[in-house]
Amino acid sequence: MAITSALVLFAVIWFMTFLMVIPFRLQTQGDLGEIEPGTHAGAPETHNLGKKAWITTGITLVLWAIVVGIILSGVITLEHLDKLTDWII
Repeated sequence: MAITSALVLFAVIWFMTFLMVIPFRLQTQGDLGEIEPGTHAGAPETHNLGKKAWITTGITLVLWAIVVGIILSGVITLEHLDKLTDWII
């Protein structure tokens, strides 16, 4: 696996994880009952994006290490994926 491939894989896993982590512990203005005029009740009151980005990075490092380990060990190869597509089609 090239360095570029590893970085792209990390970025893809990071963004997918980030989109899943964002809604956790999100407090909306409607939940707190303090709606600012001109905003939607579903707008976040506190989002803590910095903390969620660090949590996402930690989760991503673990997932990325697992995926890279599987790729480099040869447990799943392109031949396996080719046979899988033949079986599906």
